[in-house]
Amino acid sequence: MSAVSSSQNFAHGFPTPGPQGPTPQKVMDHVFFLSEGAWKTAREEQQFDHIVIGSGFCAHAFAERTLSRNPHARILIIERGPFFLPQHFQNLPLPYRQTLGGLSETFPWTLAAATANQPAGKISWQHGMVPFYGGRSIMWSAWCPRPEENEMRGWPRPVMDAARAHFKSAEDLLNVIAADHIDAGQSPDALALISQTRPVYGIMQKALQQRLADGLHKIDSATRTMPAPLAAAAGASSGVDFAKFSTPAVLLELADRQAALAAQGNGAPLQIVTDCTVGRILAQDGRATALETTRGVVNVGQANLVLAMGTLPPTTLVLNSFPDTPGAGETFSAHFITSVVARVPRKDFDFGEKLGDLELAAIYLAGKSPAGMQYHVQLSVLSDRHPDENAQKSERYAPDVVATASLAQLRSSEEYLVFVCAVLGELDEANPENHLLPSGGADPTCNVTLQVLANGTDDATWDTMDEGTFQMLERVLSPGGAGRVEYWHGDPDTGSWGAERPSIPERRVPGLVHESSSLPIGEGADATVGVDYRLNGVGNVFVTGGGLWPTGGSWNPTMTMVALAQDLADNLTEDGFGSGAGPGD
Repeated sequence: MSAVSSSQNFAHGFPTPGPQGPTPQKVMDHVFFLSEGAWKTAREEQQFDHIVIGSGFCAHAFAERTLSRNPHARILIIERGPFFLPQHFQNLPLPYRQTLGGLSETFPWTLAAATANQPAGKISWQHGMVPFYGGRSIMWSAWCPRPEENEMRGWPRPVMDAARAHFKSAEDLLNVIAADHIDAGQSPDALALISQTRPVYGIMQKALQQRLADGLHKIDSATRTMPAPLAAAAGASSGVDFAKFSTPAVLLELADRQAALAAQGNGAPLQIVTDCTVGRILAQDGRATALETTRGVVNVGQANLVLAMGTLPPTTLVLNSFPDTPGAGETFSAHFITSVVARVPRKDFDFGEKLGDLELAAIYLAGKSPAGMQYHVQLSVLSDRHPDENAQKSERYAPDVVATASLAQLRSSEEYLVFVCAVLGELDEANPENHLLPSGGADPTCNVTLQVLANGTDDATWDTMDEGTFQMLERVLSPGGAGRVEYWHGDPDTGSWGAERPSIPERRVPGLVHESSSLPIGEGADATVGVDYRLNGVGNVFVTGGGLWPTGGSWNPTMTMVALAQDLADNLTEDGFGSGAGPGD
């Protein structure tokens, strides 16, 4: 590899020192992304088949699927943020955990006072965006359940069919693996060797998932359970166990592959620009014609414009660009959260003495309230005989990125199994008090107000899912019943164990996740987005992501987002859009 700088006239410090102010972003732009000069050329001289806004799950799924079917398709990806992390932060050294939250999350909306001023135990805010290359893919929990048809309440039949037809390809793209398959088929000697470097998914995983399946009827509101499907199987071929999926590296690999094909005349380059925020879409005669960005105007030309930028940012962009779009921002759903940490003595389990030094289990349980509203439990279980020695391993390989046991909880539980429950319930999308509406501000990227207020339906769902969680622990998972279950109370680092269930203010998290339903897809003429993913009234603007969800369900949405982004790519390719220039054209 050449050591020559990017400036050939100042190579190796001759005739004078070369550039002395490199930055990580300049290096990435020179090697992977569009530099200032290349961006100028792209804006002023080039035409594209597809312009994709965003660089997360849906952007990658759309680009990968399109280029796998037609490597000559000309795609431009526009990302608002800079390069931050090369992959999921859990795959990086442990100190990178400190990057979660804080300044790595931004809130491009004004939160309504009625939401912000809710008391403890109520919803009072919505988690923000991750404004970097790769988006939330660099910080997600990687749970990827397939929703069942009866869990897609109110979804148009064509959309349900499209999702189901692409579930397998979406799981393949995300490297999804069931928790009980992570170490399946390993001999005892092999498991002992694996346990020296990372936690084992072995005896405890299989025993607890079977126990929960056999006792499901003891949980009044439960509907199904399964080993957790996790987007973490990439290590099977790379030699790194349990590597959580994120888009930064795979998008660059895709761009590198396309560059090689383009050099051979067998494809078109995939072009990516970062630090470029789209503020408004300009349109004429029912078609998007240009993009106003922080790095100049982009001519859309004959390209399809794909909004792959999360849920609320594309809604804001639509509200500013196409204010007459029916229903945009008028509905909103998300997932509210209960967090419970419990423990049961290891000796209560007939497999307890067979467990290794550090074992994990990850199990998914779903349920419904009497009104049919959904919830699910993301259950992570740890058996850790030496917490201080295993601290880095348990953090690195925790199945849920934010719901894991603290060192204080583990230090006091060397003789216990620790159950960490992240419980998610669906917010009522029919509540007229919930919406994202224009605020009149000058900045088109954040001139909206988000209001979310729980109604009676939400309260009932929350009560049902909390009780279902306690029933799961006390009736099913604890061999000795409720009397052998202890719960953590107080701060994760300074609290204590107690027999009583944690109170509502203790267990209910004020922040929402998995926002959805702000650009709902439908079959009628008044639908915000049609079943072909096309924005109502605009011929060449297409929408991906959770904003499409007519109802939010409770299941983790990423895998379904990816499935529908793949379907969009298939549709546009089959319709002849984005055919790309062939060799010699």
